Amino acid sequence: MNMMTSDTPRVTITRAEVRLGGADGVAVRGADLALRAGQVTALLGPSGAGKSTLLRAIAGLERLHAGEIVSDGNVWSGPGVHLAPERRRCGVVFQDYALFPHLTAIQNVAFGLRHLSSGERRQRVMESLEAVELTHRARAYPHELSGGEQQRVALARALAPEPAVMLLDEPFSGLDRRLRADLSAMTLDVLRRSGTASLIITHDAEDALASADEIALMERGSIIQSGTPDALYLAPASESAARMLGDVEAFASRVDGGKASTPLGVAAAPQPDGSAVTVLVRPEGILVGAEGEAGASARIVSRRPAGPVVVLLIALASGERVTARAPVSHPAHAGDAVSLTLDPAFVSVVAG
Repeated sequence: MNMMTSDTPRVTITRAEVRLGGADGVAVRGADLALRAGQVTALLGPSGAGKSTLLRAIAGLERLHAGEIVSDGNVWSGPGVHLAPERRRCGVVFQDYALFPHLTAIQNVAFGLRHLSSGERRQRVMESLEAVELTHRARAYPHELSGGEQQRVALARALAPEPAVMLLDEPFSGLDRRLRADLSAMTLDVLRRSGTASLIITHDAEDALASADEIALMERGSIIQSGTPDALYLAPASESAARMLGDVEAFASRVDGGKASTPLGVAAAPQPDGSAVTVLVRPEGILVGAEGEAGASARIVSRRPAGPVVVLLIALASGERVTARAPVSHPAHAGDAVSLTLDPAFVSVVAG
């Protein structure tokens, strides 16, 4: 498999709408998304946001009621067009893997390759199993495989037909965290090397931030923001988008002289003077200094170690409480008086 990336989308979803259960049951509304070869896009959102419905629409398992899905110039779904799932170059891996219990790993992977000659089919199957490091288990049945191995067989089966796009619906959710991390890293490496445009559904922000090239945030059927993990974490478009990716403090304010005031200090605001705004501050953006230094006076309520960082619950002079994250070596402890300032890299000002 060769690494292949492209700025040109392999699959483009434009203004997609899917209705379930009647005209009022809109599961996906006006969704725009671009999937690029060799890149992994994470579709992140809470349960019921419409993530799986959009995936099923791309795969052809749900019909669009409006909008369009196009792959390499070919319309898969659109006005008067609905290409059958088997005619789409689309691989799908669901949560339950859906392996055939009476077939070995090699037979499961070969199942969708009947159009190839026997020699070509065997070569493609073994290449796919090699990519997921399972050639030594080629003749094992699903019940003889661990959950992680079953997931890898399902991935190999989906990759074997060389799809234009790979769709994965929370494929690691049934695995323990350590195994999930290992398999996620392997799977994403295989997908990138294959040159496939990949969409992986998740509700775990940490996984999305750590693994995806791009993230699309979905809420109530709509994609509310998309971009690189760094861009979305540091510059969310709204408070809702910010909270999908982690903890955030939100302060209502109003722009005056190009700035918005908060109890922790002022932030540069691009909105016109007089605009009502919300200042969003990530916990890493609350800098904790010693008592008497410049900044807002406060007191540490509690200190909780969390691996390489420490989580500090802090009470402001007003009684309001905020949460900060600092290196675990930070000297502050419960009861200490401190001063707080803002790191502008972790501050965003959005419409209030």
